[in-house]
Amino acid sequence: MSGHSKWSTIKREKGAKDAKRGVVFTKLGNMIAISARSGTDPVMNSALAMAIEKAKQANMPNANIQRAIDRVNDKNAAVLEEVAYEGMGPAGVGIIIETATDNRNRTLPEVKNALTKNGGRLADAGSVMFQFDHKGVIRVASVGEDALLTVLDAGAEDAAEEDGELIVYTEQKDLAKVRTAIVDAGLEVKDAELQYVAKSMIEIDDAETARKILKVLDALDDLDDVVNVHTNADITIDIE
Repeated sequence: MSGHSKWSTIKREKGAKDAKRGVVFTKLGNMIAISARSGTDPVMNSALAMAIEKAKQANMPNANIQRAIDRVNDKNAAVLEEVAYEGMGPAGVGIIIETATDNRNRTLPEVKNALTKNGGRLADAGSVMFQFDHKGVIRVASVGEDALLTVLDAGAEDAAEEDGELIVYTEQKDLAKVRTAIVDAGLEVKDAELQYVAKSMIEIDDAETARKILKVLDALDDLDDVVNVHTNADITIDIE
């Protein structure tokens, strides 16, 4: 299955650095608050459980996590909504920008500005989205035939080795179930979330073009309201 490239690795490394600076906590808090709308008990709400797990991996304090959960019952708190925007980057690559916002009139101009200032543009609704599938994506800290058979037996749709890990794909509705089965089988799950996975990738093997694409992706990812950025750019070269 297509969908992962150097941006996936860079985004994880960037997230780890951002977590050390505390910048990522706003994004994680928004993800938790949105997930909690379907129920504030993580035992009964798998989406909330996974959001909390992601926050703990980023060393988000328990008080911050609880405050995000409590937001769902706070009548004075601004209502968050999930909005996905579509964009085009340098070399015609497609970009899906997932946001959690309490004010579209603030978020849309910020997304548009980040795109246009860095060589991209906002795209019409549906003009990019059709190039992606919405899938469950699980990162497993194992490789090899035994690990692959284990995740497939757990109900995974597909899996591929990348950077010493298995990237496991599931149907949206099966994400929590497959994740639990993988953990129960004794493998370490490093991350599990819904992502927009490209149906086919655009190979980028020119350093200057790659830098331009990473610049626009990075600018989008730096916005407070943006919770995830996905692209069909397959950057195949190392960028110094």
